[in-house]
Amino acid sequence: MLDFVLMTTLGFLGSFGHCLGMCGPLTAAFSLTDRTPDARSRLLFNLWLNGGRILSYGLVGAAIGGVSSIVVAGGQLAGIGSDVRRAMAIFTGLLLIWFGLVQIQPRWLPQMPLLHPLAQGRLHNWVNHWMQKLTLAPPIGLGLLWGLMPCGFLYAAQIKAAETANPWLGAATMIAFGLGTLPMMLGVSLSAAFFSRDRRSQLFQLGGWVTLAIGLLTVLRSSEMVDYTGHIALVLLMLTLIARPMAKLWSGLLQYRRSLGVGAFIFSVFHVAHTVSHTFNWNLQGIRFLPFSQQLGMVLGILALLAMLPLALTSSDRWVQRLGQRWRQLHLLAIPALILIVIHAVLVGSSYWGVVAPTAWHYGRTIALVAGTILILAVRSHTVWSWFGWGKGYVKSK
Repeated sequence: MLDFVLMTTLGFLGSFGHCLGMCGPLTAAFSLTDRTPDARSRLLFNLWLNGGRILSYGLVGAAIGGVSSIVVAGGQLAGIGSDVRRAMAIFTGLLLIWFGLVQIQPRWLPQMPLLHPLAQGRLHNWVNHWMQKLTLAPPIGLGLLWGLMPCGFLYAAQIKAAETANPWLGAATMIAFGLGTLPMMLGVSLSAAFFSRDRRSQLFQLGGWVTLAIGLLTVLRSSEMVDYTGHIALVLLMLTLIARPMAKLWSGLLQYRRSLGVGAFIFSVFHVAHTVSHTFNWNLQGIRFLPFSQQLGMVLGILALLAMLPLALTSSDRWVQRLGQRWRQLHLLAIPALILIVIHAVLVGSSYWGVVAPTAWHYGRTIALVAGTILILAVRSHTVWSWFGWGKGYVKSK
């Protein structure tokens, strides 16, 4: 379930940059062929058009998953823990990590020509021009052809579909991705007006972080996913909090501060989803049988998530202008959220003090986590910087 949510998120965020630029003109050309004057008929036309596109994605995903399943079919090779499947997961994850990093910052890594033969968009542009001449075809037929268009951004979803090694899961992966692109493609003529060029770029860049997250989760997939997602959320929130005071020393961190903060919230949601799914198997009644300290830790974790929710929802220039000084006051909730998350981790996390029989290793990790949190809070203090004679390097809030 988490994989499908991630793919939908990737499709949605990526659609603001890549899909709008590459397929926006094609979508507009298709819409102009619909001569019906009423809004209901135009909506149905576009629903059939995009429905055909998403169906095409699903068929391609089923084919990719089917071919992949043949590769690992039979005996030990089909086992979840088999070396072949593990190697496929690592290879797939590394490709997704590469795609994500290139999407976040194209200068970090070169494009991969063997996997990105259409990086320059020549074939894509040729097919785009050819398809605009077919706009008198039925909308679902156009959508089916549209879904077969070469697209570098689509490769990330197709790679993930191959990693499933199952035609049904491959189809579901591609459909989830397609559904994520639906809002932008369905309302391209309206949605683009509500988002500035910089905002669309920011959302597309955030899509790169999601791609990176999918790759990391694919590589690191195991029974420890509850801990992985929780720790990633914790680290992202810590980086968010030190981005501003350390801007002179690490300017790149401030550039991605909002993306890091939203990413911390997203991974917190994934952490909750993994906990409910894997730890409790959707039977939340089991929480009543936990020790009181762990029940308290669960409550504090939920409170931290609720504290982060308004921060994620208002992480945009529009809300900065609307709230003024209150925006910064609101976003200071990130500090108590961090403290709540750390206490939650100590009381509930399998790596810390809250386990049934803690060892010296658990106590050591707990001390390290608390010390690291104190260090993060100290970095945010101008007084602490001044103690060490580094006051001029501290960046104050505006």
